[in-house]
Amino acid sequence: MNKLIFTEEFCQPENLYPFTLTRQIQDIRIGILTIREKWEKMMGLPSYDKKEDDYKDLDRSVNIDEAIGDGACLMVHGNVLPTPGLIRAVKKLKDGEFLASPSGNGVVYRITQQEIIDRYKIKVGKAIMLKEPVKQICYPWDIFQLNDWAIRQDFTLLTASRKTQKISKTNKLISPENIFIEKGARVEYALINASTGPVYIGRNAEVMEGSLIRGPFAMGESACLKMGAKVYAATSLGPYCVAGGEIKNSVLFGYSNKAHDGYLGDSVLGEWCNLGAGTTNSNLKNNASEVRIWTPGGELNAGIKCGVMMGDYTRTSVNTSINTGTVIGVCANVYGAGLTPKYIPSFSWGSDGVQRYDLEKALLDIADWKKLKNQVLTEDEKSILKAVYEKF
Repeated sequence: MNKLIFTEEFCQPENLYPFTLTRQIQDIRIGILTIREKWEKMMGLPSYDKKEDDYKDLDRSVNIDEAIGDGACLMVHGNVLPTPGLIRAVKKLKDGEFLASPSGNGVVYRITQQEIIDRYKIKVGKAIMLKEPVKQICYPWDIFQLNDWAIRQDFTLLTASRKTQKISKTNKLISPENIFIEKGARVEYALINASTGPVYIGRNAEVMEGSLIRGPFAMGESACLKMGAKVYAATSLGPYCVAGGEIKNSVLFGYSNKAHDGYLGDSVLGEWCNLGAGTTNSNLKNNASEVRIWTPGGELNAGIKCGVMMGDYTRTSVNTSINTGTVIGVCANVYGAGLTPKYIPSFSWGSDGVQRYDLEKALLDIADWKKLKNQVLTEDEKSILKAVYEKF
């Protein structure tokens, strides 16, 4: 085997809106790592994306018939989360075989040139049935609902046979054996309870004084937890995120800010989001009934608790009150009195979705936001945003 090739073809990426508007499923962050990073690390192989003939085909996208060469590759469904048991089964696959979940759906295929019929067709032979259930994300709320499990899996993967950086004595620790601090991270005068799950602090990250953390919790490279933050279990801060106030069971993909007071619970924020000071979301209905959430195919139940699903580049004004089970698209500028609507389309200007963000202004604003973290808006990002603006 010489490479992994991810495919969205059978994963219904539209059901993971708004996060799949701007990325492949395999680039969704859950736990500490993205799905792609988990597979690459556990298999020790580089990865590519199967061309789907859409606007998300970029430099890493390949045609399978051209990419395989003379060897074998693994074609992996992008929404499948790897586990040690699944990886062991993958490594035993022979050419032309595929792994099927207990329900009979194929999830990983080992293919060579012999299995290629043409650019769009693959013929595989023997199905190997898995005994254990396959972990996969099918809807956006799966991301926060599986995040506790995913943090624990990634913590074990990343820290095996390694030693944590020395933890400062200024901190109050419970179960320090479950805490891992990468090189260059700064953690002082914090209270960290890892008896309920592991705590991972990434390279060059900072936990400011007075922070209260209950595991499982993870923060990526150069992320920052501000003074007095209160973070409950099953929360992940991606690389370069800034977080403060009260956060519970939520995932911030990367470069996003929830830097001020306010509550964020049972929620997922994409990249480059910014919550204005005092922004708070509801995650539980007043009658404690099932939360119905918007999807492209109609409303579905997301469980008793569900907060906000916010697409990349979206921002809220100060004191925004986000309704229970709200979906906000890509690059929306959210403001307005009272609770937000349950669905706010991409490129909305205001909460009502009536006025649209001008595309050129949106791109200029995103570029300015990215400068704050020494990043630039790439041509690929512009291309994807233009496609989302025109198609959705």
